[in-house]
Amino acid sequence: WTCVQDRSSSKRMAARTKVLALGMALCTVMQVVFGAAAATAAPQQPQTASLPMRMVLGALGGMGGSSVCHPLDVIRVQMQVDTAGMYKNPLDAATKIVKRDGFITGLYSGISAAYLRQWTYGSCRVGIYAFLLDKVKASQEPGTQIPFWKKLLMGSTSGAIGSMAGLPSEVALVRMSADSKLAPELKRGYKNVGDCIVRISKEEGVKNLWSGGAPTVIRATLLSSAVLGCYSETKEQLHARFPAVFPNKDGIPLMFTSTMFASLVATAVSNPFDVVKSRVQNMARPAMGEAAIYTGMRDCFIKSVKAEGPWVLYRGFVPSFVKLAPYTTLSLILTDKLSKALGFRGM
Repeated sequence: WTCVQDRSSSKRMAARTKVLALGMALCTVMQVVFGAAAATAAPQQPQTASLPMRMVLGALGGMGGSSVCHPLDVIRVQMQVDTAGMYKNPLDAATKIVKRDGFITGLYSGISAAYLRQWTYGSCRVGIYAFLLDKVKASQEPGTQIPFWKKLLMGSTSGAIGSMAGLPSEVALVRMSADSKLAPELKRGYKNVGDCIVRISKEEGVKNLWSGGAPTVIRATLLSSAVLGCYSETKEQLHARFPAVFPNKDGIPLMFTSTMFASLVATAVSNPFDVVKSRVQNMARPAMGEAAIYTGMRDCFIKSVKAEGPWVLYRGFVPSFVKLAPYTTLSLILTDKLSKALGFRGM
């Protein structure tokens, strides 16, 4: 039995390594090809990208961010579903995960689900926002700034649509990221994101692919509104108020500063819903005659606060921010640079 387990673990590790290598190779090829195209192309007026193109660019940029930041997402999920106090802090969680499961098998568990999530949730969130931003800019006089409330509204709209489209991959990501923490007899042992989605459908019903829908949509709406809206507004305000510090509106320093601030705001706003979402989505299917641990979002919220205190809602805040900040920076900068390399307007 031990030999069978070892062989199964080795196969899963090899599969995750291949998926990760494929994703990183794709991002490298994109940077080389589009970078060369930008260097050789003649200067021309930026064009407005179509919605499908914006969504593809958003997905590719998100894959680049996920390839680097996925281990932080695994740590975040495992800390948020940790009701037994197994992990003291993010560093302790990372150390124990690597010791227990290895680096690739542990910290990159669920990477295939993370990539799928970028082609569902990520493509809609960034793509629809950028498309709406283009449309609003085109309807206004040149040089006119878009009101902040409109940016927040566009961000919340794109986030809500993306979260519904990407919910099955979100459920798979949470399940696969948290699986290694479970006791051996409770491990689900998903091979990849496809296996995870198919098994959930067969064993628990298709509707469970949309479990935790309410907290997921609320979280995505708040997070996208804060990240995308605050990013665009902060970028404009810093460039206008501190031109000596940020002379280039499309420069890396300005984009980095804007995404860091937007990520901090977004994490503070969305973390309570993130904790509830992770716990509802990771909840095991109750045995025949047994009641579910949580009956819904409200029940999970009340039980978690009663049992562990109000600060449980900000459990995993540090890895959430540490993951969101570099992920947002990498994905938005990569999306922006890819857009300009292809002759489109940046975000």
